[in-house]
Amino acid sequence: MATLFETTKINEMTLQNRMVRSATWEGMCEPDGKPTEKVVNWYRDLARGGVGLIISGYAFVRPEGKQLPGKMGIHTDAFAGEYEKLTRAVHDAGGKVAIQLVHAGGETDTNAAGQQPVAPSAVKVDQFPEEPAELSKDDIDAIVSAFGAAARRAKAWGFDALQLHGAHGYLINQFLSPLTNRRTDEYGGSRENRCRFLMEVYSAVRETVGTDYPVLIKLNAADHVDGGLEVDDAAYAAKQLADAGMDAIEISAGTPASGEKNPARGKINKPEKEAYNLELSLKVKAEVRCPIMVVGGFRSYEIAEKAIREDSLDYISMARPLIREPGLPNRWIKGDRRPAECISCNKCFMAGIEEGGIYCVVEKKEREKAAKK
Repeated sequence: MATLFETTKINEMTLQNRMVRSATWEGMCEPDGKPTEKVVNWYRDLARGGVGLIISGYAFVRPEGKQLPGKMGIHTDAFAGEYEKLTRAVHDAGGKVAIQLVHAGGETDTNAAGQQPVAPSAVKVDQFPEEPAELSKDDIDAIVSAFGAAARRAKAWGFDALQLHGAHGYLINQFLSPLTNRRTDEYGGSRENRCRFLMEVYSAVRETVGTDYPVLIKLNAADHVDGGLEVDDAAYAAKQLADAGMDAIEISAGTPASGEKNPARGKINKPEKEAYNLELSLKVKAEVRCPIMVVGGFRSYEIAEKAIREDSLDYISMARPLIREPGLPNRWIKGDRRPAECISCNKCFMAGIEEGGIYCVVEKKEREKAAKK
């Protein structure tokens, strides 16, 4: 019977436990996406905290695919030294790290992208800050190639794996969703056609890194918006990926337009509010043979362990709890099984915008208060 704290493998990557740090924006990079010493230290602390796999903040593969300030970029060979320093810091601390590759598509604005945003279709929907331009076939080919080039860099720079971002309303998700994909060519309409961009990206990445390098994806199992991606569409996409050799699928849900069902829900203050993507994950898992990770509201050891032991999921992912407590995995491993201290207030993200890097605002205030006593 599987347990949370046992050694596993994804392709040729060995992990010390089934806890994953899910990708989140950290806001600690230079304006051009170059990693800083601050972000290197952040990843070193995560590795020391005992999590089995760290998935990096989302890294844009082309400049027009950038979204938030301080976001990672993996669009140029010029950042080799900085990324090699980051991966070395993680490895020296005993950790494993994957980099998440993304293009924001229509979920950015002209200021961040440096041009009019692009998307599968020129439609203005609630999750888009402004109306994007429709991608041409040549544009699509160029972005697919950019994912492949980013994969080459990731492997060369020492990342143990890579993850495609196919969730939360970003470009891959935009192609999958009938709400944002209104195309009438081979990239739109049927499920098969809406999966075409995803499968081309996966093929470009796989051809670049080879069969023995772990390739993962974060996939929305539902967009939670009218007319958006539903779980049957997601299960279809997941099966296509698994059949093509995808090594693991992390299930998430929601977009910025999903209201209370957004990806980072607030007030996770009781067990029944935790693991809010669990049922969606089980529906996808029934259709595939590759490992399934699930993110969304895990705060209690007992619920995380149950997801592995009883629900037969393969990995549980966390983001916000590890902002508050990067050492949470080690705390649980050592027998202190109190829930994560994160209260799901999301103030960490506002601090990132305002101060150039996420941190737990609540924990900082508690430390300052204690220091005054």
